[in-house]
Amino acid sequence: MFSLDDYDYPLPQERIAQTPAARRDDARMLVLDRCEGAMAHRHFRDLPGYLCPGDVLVVNDTRVVCGRLIGRKPTGGRVELLILDYADVLRRGASGGGLTARCLVKAAKPTRVGVRLDFPEGLRAEVLGSENGMLTVRFEAGDDFDALVERIGHVPLPPYIHRPEGETGADRQAYQTIYAAKKGAVAAPTAGLHFTETLLEEIRRVGVEVVAVTLHVGYGTFLPVRVDDIRQHRMHAERFFISPETAETVNAARKAGRRVIAVGTTCVRTLEFSTDAAGRLIPGEGDCALFIYPGYRFKTVDAMITNFHLPRSTLMMLVSAFAGRERIMHAYQAAVAAGYRFFSYGDAMFIR
Repeated sequence: MFSLDDYDYPLPQERIAQTPAARRDDARMLVLDRCEGAMAHRHFRDLPGYLCPGDVLVVNDTRVVCGRLIGRKPTGGRVELLILDYADVLRRGASGGGLTARCLVKAAKPTRVGVRLDFPEGLRAEVLGSENGMLTVRFEAGDDFDALVERIGHVPLPPYIHRPEGETGADRQAYQTIYAAKKGAVAAPTAGLHFTETLLEEIRRVGVEVVAVTLHVGYGTFLPVRVDDIRQHRMHAERFFISPETAETVNAARKAGRRVIAVGTTCVRTLEFSTDAAGRLIPGEGDCALFIYPGYRFKTVDAMITNFHLPRSTLMMLVSAFAGRERIMHAYQAAVAAGYRFFSYGDAMFIR
């Protein structure tokens, strides 16, 4: 269970969703009983029927930043930056004549230190440092940097989404949860994309408490595992925040024997990372680099909502730790055979 090959599976290219469902909760939902292995094929709008009064549903309220900036070098060559630490950039504010950020770079030729880059609407930047394909960049911008990025930036869609027309205006809404509030993610917490306001209202009417944590999904979500023994893999840290109110609600549910249901692997990792040895969720903020793989003992999460994940990914390892590798692989085989849509804009699983 520690070999990277154990988390591979065949996936036809046509199963990778290129566009979202016409309506968010029209997505299909495979319900998996992690104890018995039984499966049911439903739609996401059927979720309230699987919830109970007193359940606590935990969502991730991070907001994806349109932080993919396309500009030009002095030579006229195209350059593309993806801002990785947007929340920190805003928190630090301007210093030394600009805002400093860490960015992934994409260009035909290496982007050297000292080069000045030009972007739409007069935004300029200087490259201060370069290491492992990542740049340290100082943007020359005033107090309106956030608004400017929102106007000229592009949605950082995952690299497996290939469309002839590229990004569309609809992606600005579709690649964002309806409860997204705190800017800082470079990728959406995709399990949450299936919720609508109407569905959340119905869930609350069942008697479910809905609370939020924040984990700003980082660029590590796109990086492949490069070791054969998964125990040697190291996760990239991602910034998180848990309010006292959320911690109190979760702890009360745990004490009363009620279920805590995490919406997405980001919520799973945040909750598990912040639970102490006594089983209490601790409020606060910090950097989460928890890697969950088979053998991990869950302390807080009783059920999870998640999408279908890339082969050989840390997310496959996490859901395998939760439900068992063989059960997950069997469920994925069933989903492929049944025509489910995979990855960010794809269908969902409810593992209970």
